[in-house]
Amino acid sequence: MSDIQTPRALRWALAGSVVLMIAAGGLFWYASNMAAAKRQHNHDEIVVNIHPHSCEPNALTVPAGRASFRIVNRSERAVEWEILDGVLVVEERENIAPGLSQVINANLQPGDYAITCGLLSNPRGTLHVTPTAASDAAAKAKPSMVAFVGPLSEFRVYLAVQGSALIKAATALNQAVAGGDLAQAQALYLPARAAYQRLAPAAQRLAELDNHINARADYFEKREQDPAFVGFHRLEYALFQQRKLDDVAPIAQRLLADVTELKQQLLAQSLPPEQLVSIIVRNLDSLAEVRAASGEEERYSHSDLNGFAANAQTARKVVDLLRPMLSKSSAEVLANVDQALTDFDNQLNAFKSADGYVSYNAVTAAQRQQIAAQAKALATALDGIDPALGLSDL
Repeated sequence: MSDIQTPRALRWALAGSVVLMIAAGGLFWYASNMAAAKRQHNHDEIVVNIHPHSCEPNALTVPAGRASFRIVNRSERAVEWEILDGVLVVEERENIAPGLSQVINANLQPGDYAITCGLLSNPRGTLHVTPTAASDAAAKAKPSMVAFVGPLSEFRVYLAVQGSALIKAATALNQAVAGGDLAQAQALYLPARAAYQRLAPAAQRLAELDNHINARADYFEKREQDPAFVGFHRLEYALFQQRKLDDVAPIAQRLLADVTELKQQLLAQSLPPEQLVSIIVRNLDSLAEVRAASGEEERYSHSDLNGFAANAQTARKVVDLLRPMLSKSSAEVLANVDQALTDFDNQLNAFKSADGYVSYNAVTAAQRQQIAAQAKALATALDGIDPALGLSDL
């Protein structure tokens, strides 16, 4: 009897897995199309080709407002493309696979910007955004910022607290590395990494510093062997792939110095109200479109779920800060966001273990697709906040 039931059970398990993948795919498709519908008024796509050591064109001029850039990777490795306003990231798309393309949608204010062109060592390009009648009118029609003073001040406090937690965690990690204790350093990497991920939506605005702290090996000429490859992922490589601490004490010391500087810069930089939610949406879009499916973020430690949960914590913090305003202006939007937050939390909670979360290696492709779908649904729900608060055209 058992010989008959076993194949039948396997068929049922396989069918269940297929159903899960179809459901996750449907949710991801729906969320993606909802997000795309919000961008239907974009200009025609501007094609930028990324070559091994340059981008073409490397000088762009566009009118202010919404623009779409199709980034085509014509190099032999995954690349990222960013629009930079000084040290701040305006928009970005990461992990564009060789031979493929991705689209960046940006709502650009008049001014001059820099653009990255693949590897971090490559020369940057330029983006000039010219004013239009619509951008001039939008600047004159800004809503009162008084209502946003409280939420922005509280978010600054949140950044200060999380920055202190990150410095404390990086200090402990540095001490373990300096002491040559591999097991302790591996254990301390996880809370340090989670502390960073709570700051990641804001930290990713600081292009140069975040590249020192968080860049993956792909973005360097010699990958893991490149001297410029430092930060969390260089330590992660030593701790979990090489499993040795030879010559990485300077990397841990550098990381501690960089996260200390990160806290200072986060508190020194002003955050406009129209970016409070958008930095969270950008972080979740990256989770949905790149990190969840590939597992590339923590490729050596496979601790991705810890980072996803930390990202969700910061998303919830921002929603709670804006909750009083949303309750008055758009209770329906708030209800949609709360439901999406709950769904994402429930999705992650299914993978909790006694020590935090299971290894991402244990998460199936279908389950990863479901995580990506819930993250995309949350990003889409959050995208409704700015219009509800009168910030969508700033």
